[in-house]
Amino acid sequence: MADPRKTGMMSDAANEDGVVLDGASLIPEAVAAVAREGAEVAIADEAREAVRTARERVADVVESDEAVYGVNTGFGELVDERIPREAVAQLQTNLLRSHSAGSGEPLPTEAVRAMLVARVNALLEGYSGVREVVVDHLAALLNEGIHPVVPRTGSLGASGDLAPLAHATLVLIGEGEAEVGGERLDGEAALARAGLEPLTLGAKEGLALINGTQLTVGLGALLVVDTERLVRAADVAGALTTEVTLSSTVPSHPAIQAVRPHDGQADSAANLRRLTADSEIVDSHRNCDRVQDAYSTRCLPQVHGAVRDAVAHLRDAVEVELNSATDNPLVFRRDSIAGRTDAGPTDAARASGTDRAAVLSGGNFHGEVLALRLDYLTSALTELAAIAERRVDRMLNPNTQESHLPPFLTTDAGVRSGYMIAQYTAAALVNECRATGRPSTDNTPVSGNQEDHVSMSATAAWSARETADRVARVLGVELCCGAQAAEFVDDDLAPGRGSGAAYEAVRERVPPLEGDRPLADEMAAAADLVRSGDLETRVNAALDEPLT
Repeated sequence: MADPRKTGMMSDAANEDGVVLDGASLIPEAVAAVAREGAEVAIADEAREAVRTARERVADVVESDEAVYGVNTGFGELVDERIPREAVAQLQTNLLRSHSAGSGEPLPTEAVRAMLVARVNALLEGYSGVREVVVDHLAALLNEGIHPVVPRTGSLGASGDLAPLAHATLVLIGEGEAEVGGERLDGEAALARAGLEPLTLGAKEGLALINGTQLTVGLGALLVVDTERLVRAADVAGALTTEVTLSSTVPSHPAIQAVRPHDGQADSAANLRRLTADSEIVDSHRNCDRVQDAYSTRCLPQVHGAVRDAVAHLRDAVEVELNSATDNPLVFRRDSIAGRTDAGPTDAARASGTDRAAVLSGGNFHGEVLALRLDYLTSALTELAAIAERRVDRMLNPNTQESHLPPFLTTDAGVRSGYMIAQYTAAALVNECRATGRPSTDNTPVSGNQEDHVSMSATAAWSARETADRVARVLGVELCCGAQAAEFVDDDLAPGRGSGAAYEAVRERVPPLEGDRPLADEMAAAADLVRSGDLETRVNAALDEPLT
């Protein structure tokens, strides 16, 4: 697998010094820069101070010898088992070992890197109580290209993404496996490549490393970046279809959007206007006798806009979660929570007796806030695929398409099938999108029923990721068909600036269909045009203002 640190250019989210982590300002674009572009991470000085202070509080708790979950007790159903002081360090090591129980194929490198950068940033909040050396070792994994091998399946999204994070951080103690420069090594050998010694974990550190939502939010951050690009690509594909089917652009008029002022709808309508600006094709039928177009083109702003709003809803949660403390328990300065908690006798008994530290157990590891929005995104993306497939049908179907387009976009129809079966593939992809479950609605109690409600947030993230990939492939089919339909539009009529640039971008990868040929590789190339962002780059270069 290629080292992501050696591919591509750094995004705007990463400056020359890489991404500076401070526990408060991490955004999805920076996660993508680290995960995909190999941006290095640095730790802000003020965040280091917060880590040191929190560690001092944990030391106070250990010295107090009071029973505190995660420090000197068992976990889950074993919460009432008291751990003697001499076994506290072994408890943390055992935790990483026992929780490394994932299954299935390894996570992609970008997912592992996204999880690691999110974990580092969460620890920098200063409420987890790990030593500074733990944070530095995690940062070194990213900067030295040491990528733990993490089985994909095993997280329930409460108590966070336990199994994936355990596999990822097992490498810190010289165990597990990691991929370094395309070679799979045991944990100790992987650390040695970076000149690092395995860590001996201290009190609470094992739990702090694995208790949190960092796989879910890491995947969520990448999804935000990908799906924002995806919906812009859908606007491009839809604009090209609108043009070649001689559909009207009136439904994108600002006045229509102003009286139903949803942000996403307004943005997609504005994109359609930008993409078809200066189109002689649109002008040629402005006064035709067609009263209204089919919903798949007429309602493009409304449907695409609703998907945009779903993506925005996810972004809101991801940006908060990336900069949150999500493990359990959390370590506070006692006077900072005075008057801010209604802790009863049980909570008070689990707080340190010193003036400096209070350890509170809670549920910030529960991924519901992400799981619900990820499932919402899956549903929204399914609709994006569905409307795109309907636009494909408008271009191919001789019973619905316009008279200037031949059946299935091929001459000598009957002898030739043209793009007929491409629509089958689009329909199959839409069916797969619709068949994808909504994991957040499921629940399986675990840990002796102590953890009796879980979020399935990591599964929701993976489902949304797979759905996004299918949508890109459906849009690839639409772009291929839109470019082919353009071959049957009057050559004397110039397309819009944006739609014309989209046509040219497709034609660089997919030649006109002059006779039947295998289409699979060409549809894949068009889908890659969407995923990579190359389509958007080409279109933006032709516009006065970039797509929103």
